[in-house]
Amino acid sequence: MNDWIIYSIGFLAQILFSSRLLIQWLQSEKVKKVVTPLLFWQLSLLASFLLFVYGWFRDDFAIMLGQVLTYFIYIRNLQIQGFWKKMPRFFRIFLFIFPVIIVIYSYNNNQFDMQRILKNDSIPTWLIILGVIAQLVFTLRFIYQWVYAEKHKSSELPKGFWLLSLAGSTLILIYAILRKDPVLLTGHLFGAFVYIRNLSIIKKGNNESE
Repeated sequence: MNDWIIYSIGFLAQILFSSRLLIQWLQSEKVKKVVTPLLFWQLSLLASFLLFVYGWFRDDFAIMLGQVLTYFIYIRNLQIQGFWKKMPRFFRIFLFIFPVIIVIYSYNNNQFDMQRILKNDSIPTWLIILGVIAQLVFTLRFIYQWVYAEKHKSSELPKGFWLLSLAGSTLILIYAILRKDPVLLTGHLFGAFVYIRNLSIIKKGNNESE
């Protein structure tokens, strides 16, 4: 596949990720508290779908890992908000099996080609490790959010989510610069600003309530 098509998929995914943050940020600024609109999770799932495809085309295990770990958390939040069941059944089934389909495509002669995914001649091993660590830290934010949502039976984005977002995003920015990946770089530059702003809104709200 042509590089421009692959990068177009990646940039579209990042545009959607940035759009969800922009919508969440603007709505939070409007009511002066951190809110989590339904559209945030809808755009998250669609963007994750596209970025997983982008990572697969680029043979980038770090990107794929990050999306696999959060993909089903987006679905779970859509379930909590009552939207998931409103989607066509065929579409829901497809979204569930999509990651499995990609894994099947990664098989070679009935054996999973781990060397193809984990070893990329254009990426040093230490850089792959950095990318994986960055994605794991960044992904922890949604694991934290998922546990919080299940505990409170409410799809919210607590303070811990934004702290982990900022830490993970910083590491990914370093990875993106070293990897010379414009898709990751542009997406996380904007994200870092939104994470800091949400933390500021939360801090201001806590000060006013004291």
